[in-house]
Amino acid sequence: MQRTFTDQLNRTITINYPPQRIISLVPSQTELLFDLGLDQEIIGLTKFCIHPIEKFASRTKVGGTKKLNIELIRSLKPDLIIGNREENEKGQIELLMTEFPVWMSDIYELEDAKQTIQQIGELVDRGPEASYLNHLISAGFADLQTLAVQNHINQKVAYLIWRNPYMLAGKDTFINHILSLNGLQNVVKESRYPEIELEQLEILKPELIFLSSEPYPFNEKHMLEIQEVLPDAKIMLVDGEMFSWYGSRLVKAVQYLFQLQNELK
Repeated sequence: MQRTFTDQLNRTITINYPPQRIISLVPSQTELLFDLGLDQEIIGLTKFCIHPIEKFASRTKVGGTKKLNIELIRSLKPDLIIGNREENEKGQIELLMTEFPVWMSDIYELEDAKQTIQQIGELVDRGPEASYLNHLISAGFADLQTLAVQNHINQKVAYLIWRNPYMLAGKDTFINHILSLNGLQNVVKESRYPEIELEQLEILKPELIFLSSEPYPFNEKHMLEIQEVLPDAKIMLVDGEMFSWYGSRLVKAVQYLFQLQNELK
């Protein structure tokens, strides 16, 4: 049976339903597919799709999110490819679109993520499972927002994602929205992921500096390096997956963010 779906770039695709040969090009969406109960249907994923690790080991790796092995993808003959506007390279995705059904997400806020979960659920015949995940996520983040108010969390924060050059999560990012839902004010006013010198960051006077575990693997050495320039800021290493993965990992993120709030209150 064939069915037609519209993705988040407002493109229409027609697929054999339910799809039996799926390639996922985004780590958080790969984890979502497995958590929705798919297994043998997922035939390919990227080298960054590490969750769940036991599934990762047994699947064909089709390259990185921004450097795909197009010939390998062709050889797998997928009947559905799932990608993301920000995480995948536009030219490669457009090439794949000429040969295969490609469904794309485009996510900036929690509601976008929940919509993606539901739409992917419908796409792969797992609608009820997707609805249950969204129920858990909605309830969890509602509680987080309530607790942020009760705990009087309203610190100014800078969220670093890269070093040499330093790059931060700015406005119009999923990370920024997750920060705001937890009562935190992003000191960065530029959109997306601007570069910055530490001396410039000092002028913004963040009370908190979060060093993400991904895509750059910040560690304690970097904390000391930044503390020298910003001695008054509290610097913390944080789990980047809990702020930027927008699939089923959001269920786990709720507990992580509860604990983080407890450290900040």
